[in-house]
Amino acid sequence: MNKPAVRDGALFVLRLVLGFVFIAHGWQILFADGAAATAQIFAAAGVPQAQMSAWVAGVSQLVGGSMLIVGLLTTAVAGALALLVLAAAYFVHFDHGVFVTNNGFEYVLVLMASLMMIVVFGSGRASLDAVLG
Repeated sequence: MNKPAVRDGALFVLRLVLGFVFIAHGWQILFADGAAATAQIFAAAGVPQAQMSAWVAGVSQLVGGSMLIVGLLTTAVAGALALLVLAAAYFVHFDHGVFVTNNGFEYVLVLMASLMMIVVFGSGRASLDAVLG
């Protein structure tokens, strides 16, 4: 068994899954619900500059998710998305408890742990980072 190949394959799968999750959430913010409706939800949750924050969250998730999938600037993107997820956890999820609650923070915990795996281990060989680096 070629351990680096297995690690790179696992990182590739992790990047794909996370990328599609972030793209779906960004799409929802900007196009399905709309940035204005998302801003109202953000304002009710106490997010500062709710209108700007909705646009930043939506665009960051769409662009960041795409960059995770192709493996471009992967560790920086994963770190930035981790900060975005941390902000979401602080403003929305921490007050709702851990498990089996609406907006509990178990989901953001899984996202944070997954993003930290990419920050620590990088994008792997199946990425634009590896091709360009």
